Amino acid sequence: MSDHEDEKTIAEDLVVTKYKMAGDIVNRVLKHVVSKCVPLASVRDVCAEGDKLLEEETGKVFKKEKEMKKGIAFPVCASVNNCINHYSPLTSQGDTVLQEGDLVKIDLGAHIDGFIAVAGHTVVVGSSSNSKIKGRKADVILAAYNAAEAALRLVKPGNQNFAVTDTVTKIAEVYKCKPVEGMLSFQLQQGRIDGEKTIIQNPTEPQRKEVEKQEFETHEVYGIDVIISTGDGQGKEQDIRVTVFRKTDETYHLKLKASREFYSKVVKNHGSMPFNIRSFNDEKKAKLGVAECVSHKLVDPYPVLFDKSGEYVAQFKFTVLLMPSGQHKITGLPIDVNMFESEYKIEDPELKKIITASLSNKTAKKKKKKAEKEAASAVQSED
Repeated sequence: MSDHEDEKTIAEDLVVTKYKMAGDIVNRVLKHVVSKCVPLASVRDVCAEGDKLLEEETGKVFKKEKEMKKGIAFPVCASVNNCINHYSPLTSQGDTVLQEGDLVKIDLGAHIDGFIAVAGHTVVVGSSSNSKIKGRKADVILAAYNAAEAALRLVKPGNQNFAVTDTVTKIAEVYKCKPVEGMLSFQLQQGRIDGEKTIIQNPTEPQRKEVEKQEFETHEVYGIDVIISTGDGQGKEQDIRVTVFRKTDETYHLKLKASREFYSKVVKNHGSMPFNIRSFNDEKKAKLGVAECVSHKLVDPYPVLFDKSGEYVAQFKFTVLLMPSGQHKITGLPIDVNMFESEYKIEDPELKKIITASLSNKTAKKKKKKAEKEAASAVQSED
């Protein structure tokens, strides 16, 4: 039997339960982290507190299953303003202190038995329902939110990945914004945050050729990640230390003792899930170990990317289960769209139709209701 045939999917109730439990934890932690994004808060402290909470909450479930792996599937990152993603500083490096009006993207994930739920949300520091968010911040947040809502409705059995790619671009254009080039959303599979199928946003011509046309199928799970910028959407690295990494499937015999110790801890504590160097007791040793591991491709870095200074980047990310009854979105927080005032508006009837489409599969629901009715009447007749 191949791995693929052996793979556990949401066709099993217990797998759905594990995804939903991971999703509930992610949403609770995301809410908490968002509430901590206040003026003068330390980004480092906010991220560290979020990671601690993810560990604690995942530790409370399936306690009797001693062998079951669970915990962080993506460490908390809080990327500010023109920073696109993966910013989560260490104790030993510079911090960012949040200021009133900063636009912060929170990104995190948890897993239970390798079943992963991820989420991302954008918040404006110090904003309240009394004062509207205007200008380019409003444009980029509405662009990302509406594009994410459209993506959610397009990721359904029978549709193709490039339909999502093209719609996200169209919605961003309405708000005079750009999707961040080459960003990928992945199918989520047990133990894999970057599963087989992908959705790319704003691809270059070579990238478009590299990504295969793929069709979504029932019982698949996706982490949909929409990241939009007011700038040109081209992420560049700056002189900021990478802190988030993930083990690859490569093998190599490491020379340094510190590297071997570091790598064995990665395997034991994180497996194939992304991790932050901060989770190691000795940061100095971990930094030494990670360097050799990266140079021999045993671990991959998640680089911290930036658009141009003065631009804003917004992100919404959620996990969706493609069930026979429709799409089940298990993570992600809503926003109050009335808090945002933009001079741009989606007028295209096609785009409007996508954004407001129902998520439930009516025929599947009818069949389910009919079956439930028949079961109920059978039980009554037995009485």
